[in-house]
Amino acid sequence: MTRRFDKEFKIHAVKLVVEEGKAVAQTARQLDISPKTLHKWVADYKKDAEHSFVGSGNLKPEDREKRELQKRIRDLEEENAILKKAMSIFAKNQK
Repeated sequence: MTRRFDKEFKIHAVKLVVEEGKAVAQTARQLDISPKTLHKWVADYKKDAEHSFVGSGNLKPEDREKRELQKRIRDLEEENAILKKAMSIFAKNQK
């Protein structure tokens, strides 16, 4: 079974390493987590502190915007295909 950690716990663990300068292995042992996991959290935090650990099912703002734009493109392509079919039907009826 996989353990789940909330955002506050992850930030607390990362700050122990980043701000207080504690060793990853020691901090991981104290918090009863894998050092590999803590290394990943630290890397994520350093990459984008403000948007790190967004949570399950949530997206970073730029990822959310990208998904919305992709959906919009799919919708427009579908509308375009429908209009092309309608044009061909009306063109046949004109003859």
